[in-house]
Amino acid sequence: MRDNLRSRDLWVSDSGTYQDTRQQLLSLETAKQTLSLPIPLEPQTWIKSRQELLAQQIKQVNQMIRHNSLPNSGIENGKIRVNRLDRQIPEGMDQFSYKQMPDVSITEILREVNEDIGLTDSFTHIHSGSPCADEIGLLNVLLAGGINMGLKKMASCNSSNISPWSLMRISNWHVTSETMTDALAVVIEKHKDLPLASAWGDGTSSSSDGQFMISGGSGEAMNVVNAKYGLVPGIKAYTHVSDQYGPFALKTIPATAHEAPYILDGLTMNDAGKRIKEHYADTGGFTDHVFAMCALLGYQFSPKLRNISSLKLSGMDGVSVPKVMKELISARANITRIEKQWPDIIRLIASVMTHKVVPSDILRQLASFPRQNELAIALREIGRIERTIFILKWVSSMAMQRRTQMGLNKGEAHHALKRALSFNRRGEITDRFSENQHLRMMHLNLLAAIIIYWNTKHLGRIIQAMQRQGIEIAPEKLAHLSPLGWEHIILTGFYEW
Repeated sequence: MRDNLRSRDLWVSDSGTYQDTRQQLLSLETAKQTLSLPIPLEPQTWIKSRQELLAQQIKQVNQMIRHNSLPNSGIENGKIRVNRLDRQIPEGMDQFSYKQMPDVSITEILREVNEDIGLTDSFTHIHSGSPCADEIGLLNVLLAGGINMGLKKMASCNSSNISPWSLMRISNWHVTSETMTDALAVVIEKHKDLPLASAWGDGTSSSSDGQFMISGGSGEAMNVVNAKYGLVPGIKAYTHVSDQYGPFALKTIPATAHEAPYILDGLTMNDAGKRIKEHYADTGGFTDHVFAMCALLGYQFSPKLRNISSLKLSGMDGVSVPKVMKELISARANITRIEKQWPDIIRLIASVMTHKVVPSDILRQLASFPRQNELAIALREIGRIERTIFILKWVSSMAMQRRTQMGLNKGEAHHALKRALSFNRRGEITDRFSENQHLRMMHLNLLAAIIIYWNTKHLGRIIQAMQRQGIEIAPEKLAHLSPLGWEHIILTGFYEW
């Protein structure tokens, strides 16, 4: 009975701990009426499509093995071997140095971006809904939060002659999670329209990664000690970054939490995430449940897999495996379990699409049961099929390997910019409540997005000037540019408005 309660094969009505997982989902009738449901209503239709795709990938890899033409990888004794990718930077990239960018103070950047896109209009009063009348005061609040400086200190080191109480009033009545989200969406949409942004992508791929931020206090007392961070307490800012460098989603999570359940949160929380077709993550973002959910929701999930040689691939009934690959594809997915749970899978996908449930909440719940219930097992079987299809695509496509590497590199470069911005208080997040910690991370994310917009705009002007001088610039060179530089930005000192 204990094991059945943990797996939710038995449940207690109206219980907070042992409630039925299915009660959190939409009814089957409502789920079937959901517009643009990405999966078919009949499991046989989905199974047939997976069989055809898996058979196609097996045939392609088998032919490449026979001709010894697998790019940057190979299969030996039933194990996959993938070589490290060489770093490729086109020649002549030194002409795009940030030395050509004008020296600028952070206050000038905020003023200019606000004039371009009306950033402060998003920060409406929590009761009246009217925009903030004191634009300079609001920009002071945003800057103080972004560089991790207190409002009192900000009031004493800028030229606007504003009191700390005025900044506190603006912060309390205008700066909330909702208004910060609206402002970030405005910056991301306007950045997408800049001419140079299209050189980095079309906004349909993204990557996500967590950045550890130190917080005050004792790690032992807070019970957040683990092998990776030791006694250093902190939190993680889990950020989704588009191929155009826009940080379109942010979630603050515990430092010891597994990152995989939070991937779908960023992809489903706003319009920018819903435009994504391919998503990249590192090894921390990989589970079979995430593979399943991403595929069922219409995303191509492309994680960078560590120890890929130790992973066993899964076949399906009705798909033949050639002799040379039998040792590699040694398992077989249980299609019967998928068929039995298909109605609940439809309810789960529809519930995520309509925001009835938060993806990370339901994924953590399904994965936490010591004896997983039938829905979790069915998702695991789907995930094994999707993971097999992905790995076969991965080993046969150099382009996919490079896209994943470039996507993850953009996320890592974002971390460097944010570390440079959050320099006050030794970079520590001193807020004690999770809501305030999340708001602090949103301040930092918004300030980074503003700098990315400004850099993209002015890099575009430099490139246009070079083209007017007859200097031809190849598109592959522009793809290696980055709007994440900050050497030309004056971040410290007395803040002049």
